[in-house]
Amino acid sequence: VRDSTAIAAVAEIGAILLLFEVGVESDLHELLAVGWSSLLVATVGVIAPMVLGYFVSLAMLPGEGPLTHLFVGATLTATSVGITARVLKDLQAADTKEARIILGAAVADDVIGLVVLAVVSGLVTAAAAGRPDGFSWGGVGWIIAKAALFLTAAVLAGRFAANRMFHYAARLRIPGVLLAVCICFCFVVATLAGLVGLAPIVGAFAAGLVLDPVHYRPFLQRGEKRVEELLFPLTTLIVPVFFVLMGLRVDLRSFAAPEVLGFAALVTVAAIVG
Repeated sequence: VRDSTAIAAVAEIGAILLLFEVGVESDLHELLAVGWSSLLVATVGVIAPMVLGYFVSLAMLPGEGPLTHLFVGATLTATSVGITARVLKDLQAADTKEARIILGAAVADDVIGLVVLAVVSGLVTAAAAGRPDGFSWGGVGWIIAKAALFLTAAVLAGRFAANRMFHYAARLRIPGVLLAVCICFCFVVATLAGLVGLAPIVGAFAAGLVLDPVHYRPFLQRGEKRVEELLFPLTTLIVPVFFVLMGLRVDLRSFAAPEVLGFAALVTVAAIVG
C-alpha cells in the first residue's frame, strides 16, 4: 500500500509539473485573446458528452432511475488536461492558437465540471437521504464564485508576488535557486487551488502562466538558463509516472463481461463524439 501511495504521489507531482511547464510556455495575453472561443469549447464540451452519456445509460440501463443516467453523463464532463497538454507538447504544437483554445477551455471546463458534479452529487445525496429539497443552489453559486475569485487572484496577485519573490531570490548567488523558487511557487499556487476546491493542476497552470522572463531577468543576465530549460530534465523524469499510474489503475478483468464491453464501447463513442 505504501508503494502504491508513493507512486500516486509522484504521479500527481508529475501532472502538476507538466501543467506548470505548459503554463510557463504559454502567453497570458494570447490566452486571453481566445477567451470566448475557449469558453464556447468548454461549454459545448461539457453539455454534449453529458447529454450523450445520459442517453447511452438510458439505453443500456433501462431499469435504473434518472439520477443514475445523469451521473453517467456527468462523469463524461471531466477531461484530462494533463494528457492533452502532453500530447500538444510532444507534437510541438503547444504555442499554436488551437492549443491556447484547448488549454483555456480546460481551465473553464474544470470549473464547469465542478459545478455539474456538485449539482449531480447533491441531487444523489439528497435523494438517498429521502430529502428531495435538500439540494442547495447556494452551494453551486459558491463553487462558481470561489473558482472565479481564485483564478482572478492567481493572475493578478501572482504576478506581483512573483516579481517580489524573484527580486529577493536574485540576491542569492547559489546554483539552482531559480528552479527551486519556481517549483515552490508552483506548489503553493497548486495547493491553494486544491484548498478552494479546484484541481491542483489548474493552480499549477495558473502559476506557470503568470511567470514571465521579465520576473527572473537578473538570473538570465548572469548566464542562467530559462525556466523552461531548467524544468525539462525534471519533467522528462517524473511526468511519465503519471501515465504509468493511469495504466496500472486499469483492471482488465472488469472487461471480461460482454455487457461491460458493450457499455464501455458506447460510452467511449459518446465521449469522442461529445
